[in-house]
Parts: sequence; structure tokens; C-alpha cells
Amino acid sequence: MPSHIQPEPKVQPEPKAQLRRNMQSEWQHQLKLERVGQRRGHRRRMRACLIIFFSALALASVARADTLTLANGDRLTGKIVKSDGKELTFETDYTGSATTRSITVEWSAVRQITSTAPIYVVTSQGTTVGGTATTEGADLVIAPATGAAQRIPLANVAALRSQSEQATYEGTLHPGLLNSWETNAALGFGLARGNSRTTNLTVGFNATRATLHDKVIAYMNSIYASSGTLVAPGVTAGVTANDIRGGALYQHNLRSRAFVYASGDFEYNELQFLNLRSILGAGAGYHAIKRMETTLDLFGGGNYTRESYSTGVRRNIAALTFGDTFQHKFGENSTLNQTLNFYPELSHVGEYRVAFDMGFVTKIKKWLGWQSTISDRYISDPIPGTVSNDLIFSTGFNFSWSH
Repeated sequence: MPSHIQPEPKVQPEPKAQLRRNMQSEWQHQLKLERVGQRRGHRRRMRACLIIFFSALALASVARADTLTLANGDRLTGKIVKSDGKELTFETDYTGSATTRSITVEWSAVRQITSTAPIYVVTSQGTTVGGTATTEGADLVIAPATGAAQRIPLANVAALRSQSEQATYEGTLHPGLLNSWETNAALGFGLARGNSRTTNLTVGFNATRATLHDKVIAYMNSIYASSGTLVAPGVTAGVTANDIRGGALYQHNLRSRAFVYASGDFEYNELQFLNLRSILGAGAGYHAIKRMETTLDLFGGGNYTRESYSTGVRRNIAALTFGDTFQHKFGENSTLNQTLNFYPELSHVGEYRVAFDMGFVTKIKKWLGWQSTISDRYISDPIPGTVSNDLIFSTGFNFSWSH
């Protein structure tokens, strides 16, 4: 009986070359997957490392910050800059320039400070101790790099400086003659043409070099004005102002408050027929106010004055000198300077002279500002044909630089 079962077809074996190609393709696919996984793993590890790095950096910056706690409980982080024993300057961690971050508080309002960077503390006995600092009760504990910690009563802290302030301080101990100068120059100009023909020019210059031991001040102010306006048929006003004033002052500190000085002041004034007035003086003074934002010096002495006029008049005068110099800073951008000299004459009892100068500068940029100046000279016994008082007001741009 015939069978109805069909035999199964035989499966032909795959050729060896095709088998090798399939295996190679599978291997390449697996290799590709492994490489993709490796790249993803590298990226994950990189992200983790960056997170750890920046977190550690942030924590380290916080840990390195100095801290200031006030009597009312406010707590600030940042950098201790300096203190004169009465006020403390602290630079906060807030954004902005160092100028806008800087604050000043009364030393008596400080409850606690902690410095992570070395600071330098000057005691009332004149000794200097350097190291990291923290307050413990009524004492300031200084931990130097080597040696035992030292405890200083807060009441005995005469000064406190950061490392940068200490470097600046040490540079002022014995600066070169061309160093530590603060210089300002002012310029104002006016011109009118048409129905009025006037020309005005004002120039000012001031340079100060202050160290721990002495101070040098040099200055010059000048005004020139002319007018083409007719004052009579065929006659114009001509020169209406031509005055140049300048001088220098040297102060040498004897102690923290007392000082001696020598000065020379000179003036030319065309409308007063003054060819030259020379005032040579010397004396002693006292730093009545000596703070970061305000200074006031009172002084007195004697002077010798020589005057020469184009009219042929010559005068030699012996006189006393009494006066003051005052400076006050309004915030970080505005400064007021004032000087007053009173000269009662000894050669002619009852006669006197007064010299007054005041200037106000507001900064627009670090090197540029706007300045207004008043300069007044009064003589109780002017020569015939002149008046007693000469007042100059000028305003214009102020350019400042330091060296």
C-alpha cells in the first residue's frame, strides 16, 4: 500500500563565508553598543565630577570667607579690610565692585570677627601680631603660622589690616620721592561770540603725597578772562581777570597728633597791579580730627611776606599765621577740601590778610570728575586804585591719577 507521507526537504547548510559575515556583523553591532554605553558612562562620570568640583569650590569659598557679627546680631561674610581702632572696614561677598561692597561700621558695634586669612593687629603698645583671628569674649585671639596663639583685649587693638593693607602700609614707611602721589587737575573753558565777545579759562592743579611721617601738598589755581564788549566808543573791556595762585606745604609729624610745617605761597594778579606776592611761613599744628572720611588740622606760626606791584610799590611784611585744613568724604565719590589762612600783620598792627580756598569734587569715573572751586583773597590795606577783595569761582572737569 503506497505511503502518503511526503519526506521533509533537507535544509541546505549555510555557506561558511556567509556565516563569517553574519558573525562579523553581530560582533560589530555588539562593539558599537559597548562604545555607546562607554560614552554615556563617561558623560555621567564627568557630570558627577563637575558637580562635586563646583560644590567643593563653593563650600571652600564659603569656608575661606571672613565673618563679621554685629552687636544687633547681623552676620556678614566677606573680607576684613582694615580698622583704626574706631571703625572697621569690611568688604562683603555681595556682587559688584570692591568699592560698592565696602562698608564701614563702628568698632564698638562689632561683637565677633573671624578671619580665615592672616591679618595684622597693632596693639596700643605699638607691637604688631599677624595670623588668623577670632574673638573670644572681650579678647581677640591671634593664631600665627608658627608659635602659640596670643590673646589681645579688644580695647587694646589700635589698628587692624588685611595682608594687602599691610603691604600698602609697609610701602608708606619709606616710599621713594616719586611714590605715593595723588594728583588732580581741573580745566574749565568758556567762549562767547556775537553780541558778546568773552573768553574764560580756569586751570587748577593739586598734588598730595602723604606718608606715615610727613605730607607734601602742592597746588596751583589760575583764571583768565577777557571781554570784547564795548564799554565806551572805541574802547573794549579787555582783560577782566588774570590771576595765578600757587604754593606748597610740607608737614612733618612729631607724634600721632602734633606736627610742624613750612610753607610757601605765591600770587600774581594783573588787575591788582600785583607782580608777585611771596608768603614764606613756618609753625606747628595739631591733627584735631584724624578719621578715614574726615580730617581737620589746626595750625599756627609766623610768616614773612614780600609784595611787588607794577606801580612801583614794594612792601615787606612780618605777620602771624593761624588757619586750618579740612577734608571730608561724602561716600566714595565726593570730596570736600577747605583751607583757611588768617595773617594778622606785626609790621602794621591792625592790618591783616585772609586766604580762603574750598573745592568740591564728584567722581564720574575713577579718573574723571566734576570740580567746583572757590578761592578768595582779602587785604585790609590794598594799594590805591584797587579793592580789598578778590573772589574766584571756577567749575569744570577734574582729572585724577596716582603714582
